Amino acid sequence: MVRLTRIYTRGGDAGETSLGDGSRVKKHSLRPEAYGSVDEANSVIGLARLHTTGAGDIDEMLARIQNDLFDLGADLATPEQENPKWEPLRVGAAQVERLEREIDAMNETLKPLDSFILPGGKPAAAYLHLARTVIRRAERAMTALAEQEPVGANAIKFANRLSDHLFVLARHINDDGAADVLWVPGKNR
Repeated sequence: MVRLTRIYTRGGDAGETSLGDGSRVKKHSLRPEAYGSVDEANSVIGLARLHTTGAGDIDEMLARIQNDLFDLGADLATPEQENPKWEPLRVGAAQVERLEREIDAMNETLKPLDSFILPGGKPAAAYLHLARTVIRRAERAMTALAEQEPVGANAIKFANRLSDHLFVLARHINDDGAADVLWVPGKNR
């Protein structure tokens, strides 16, 4: 477990931050950009959960996802290296597969799509659409980072599946698609 005894260290005052392996990088570099966006998505899911209390399976699913997002952040914050001092936390295939199973189960009951969906509907669904877009930003930063240095394949797969999961879950929360807000092309011309 992580133990935090001091919240501020002054170590980042010059625009750098420490990674999980102790190395220092600019705060605006791709790695902190990626895990910062993951953290932001996690915060938005926390907002969505304000509207899923008592929703049993949905809230439990989102709680698992929030924990997995911390795993993803830890994965991204620790560059891959040969013979590390300690085994870094990495996103595993089982985490990706669980998202896929949950997507498939929720998708079975959804109303088929006749149009693109506008973010909205119920409050939890609207927040999940926002979280989905933030995860997409994290994924873009991760793939850009992967062009410069190694990023775990499961980390990228997890981000990709999670955006799909959040989309399907938002539709599930919106009465299995009945309360979705549909795009009407050219409606206001």
